[in-house]
Amino acid sequence: MENASNEYLRNAVLTASPEQLQLMLYDGAIRFTRQGLDGLESKNWEDVYTGFTRAQKIVLELLSSLNYDVDRALCTRMAGLYNFIYRKLVEAGSRRNAETGREALKLLEYQRETWLLLLEKLRNERSATAARPAPDLSETADATYGSLSISG
Repeated sequence: MENASNEYLRNAVLTASPEQLQLMLYDGAIRFTRQGLDGLESKNWEDVYTGFTRAQKIVLELLSSLNYDVDRALCTRMAGLYNFIYRKLVEAGSRRNAETGREALKLLEYQRETWLLLLEKLRNERSATAARPAPDLSETADATYGSLSISG
């Protein structure tokens, strides 16, 4: 059964758009942060380590995927946020501090919601562009460009 779920996840990742991959990263970071927090509550130190470490790795992936060529100022702000979340996850795991883990979780959930709003906005813009009819160039063409004459 686990082999089938791994194959499903592999196919989902390979066929996902970049936007969907970003959402999947947020979902994974949230899931693993919750695993770490649950481990803190139950004093299962292996779950604490595994959950927070996996969440940290995902946040590092989010950080390394920033494209500074597109918008340097935005990427710089996002890098600061990801570094802050990463430090909170490290602190939550190493000091076994549930409050800092919850703070990281809250930020990750907020980022996920923001990403969903952006995806919805992009979807609406794309559908509006696709629904708009192509302009009829014959109506707007200048009469001087409508004919070709070659004398000679």
